Amino acid sequence: MFDHVTIRVSDREAAQGFYDAVLQTLGIEATYSDSRFSEWDDFSITAADDESPATRGLHIGFGAPSREHVDRFWQAGTAAGHRDDGAPGPRPEYREDYYGAFLLDPDGNSAEAVHHGGVRPPGHIDHLWIRVADRAAAQRFYETIAPHAGFRLANDRERSHFVGAGGSFTLLEGEPTEHVHLAFPATENATVDAFHRAAIEAGYRDHGAPGERSQYHPGYYGAYVLDPDGNNVEVVNHNR
Repeated sequence: MFDHVTIRVSDREAAQGFYDAVLQTLGIEATYSDSRFSEWDDFSITAADDESPATRGLHIGFGAPSREHVDRFWQAGTAAGHRDDGAPGPRPEYREDYYGAFLLDPDGNSAEAVHHGGVRPPGHIDHLWIRVADRAAAQRFYETIAPHAGFRLANDRERSHFVGAGGSFTLLEGEPTEHVHLAFPATENATVDAFHRAAIEAGYRDHGAPGERSQYHPGYYGAYVLDPDGNNVEVVNHNR
């Protein structure tokens, strides 16, 4: 579902140490690192600065191959002194076979390892929870871009739950999640163009017109808009 999710961190060394330690227990190894980013497949971190502060209030769930991997994720984090946010165990309120464990990263974001029957292959983001100031407004934004970003609204009873190919994200009202970057994949440049056009025509804020971003790699074609809470949302075609 996600091409990538990027968070900004107040201390890159501390954040990288946290994610290296806990993601390795799930079989997720770092795939790239330079002066700008550290990446683990579809998840990455980059340093915060005055213009782009640290991400706050995000919940991110990583798929685990088994319940034992979930246990090891939590044990590695707590043994290293990171904050517990929920010990390993069943969470049948989410689904019957849901088994998860929760930690807080150095900036206080919630990181989870989860195993259930719908988890994608290990090494990928299973789900996000994003808190928003106005759920109806945020839902309208994501419904506007959904046809171009590869997901759909599954339900909107108590929360707004969007699902895509093997992943999901949920909007719920509360202190808004800040400064997270969500990127969704496309296979044609025209889809990127249509995403940007639909959002701008609906009155949402431009954050980068469609075009090639060769600083990432040749052929990287993306466009960016801001959701109602100011998070940066992208659709990208890698042209590979």
